[in-house]
Amino acid sequence: MEQPIDSFRSSTWGWLRGTLAGWGTIALVPAGILLTAPGEWGRWPLLISALAFLIVAWKWFESMAARYDICPDRLIVREGIFIKSLDEVELYRVKDVRLDFSLVNQMAGIGTITVTSSDETTRGGALVLRHVERAAQRREDLRRLVEAARQKRRVREIDMMHEDY
Repeated sequence: MEQPIDSFRSSTWGWLRGTLAGWGTIALVPAGILLTAPGEWGRWPLLISALAFLIVAWKWFESMAARYDICPDRLIVREGIFIKSLDEVELYRVKDVRLDFSLVNQMAGIGTITVTSSDETTRGGALVLRHVERAAQRREDLRRLVEAARQKRRVREIDMMHEDY
């Protein structure tokens, strides 16, 4: 098996600092602790903090459940913690590599990479890699590798359009 050029996962820390939902989750921790201090509310505010920790744990498990390896000829997707699956997208089949990021994502340095290809892996829909650190650089690296894989196999992408008159 070829050695990956880059290996990464979705970033839990990136999600926390790079999305409004992450900011809200961070805000729940001090809110729960501060509301508990006076004692008038009972222990209910601590549940708010516990909920925040559960949300972070959930996002961490989501991040740990998928790993992406970029190799010279393919993108390998490893998913699962208990039941694992391995799938790959041949880079010469990639049609488009898109990068999306909000203003908050930009400040945190994360983004969402969407890969569309003619490979079976993406026939049901595009492969979406969320909360990726250094997403702009990784997208550019992937785009360069796609072009190299096409040249190596002497493959061209041709879009067929049907026009009805």
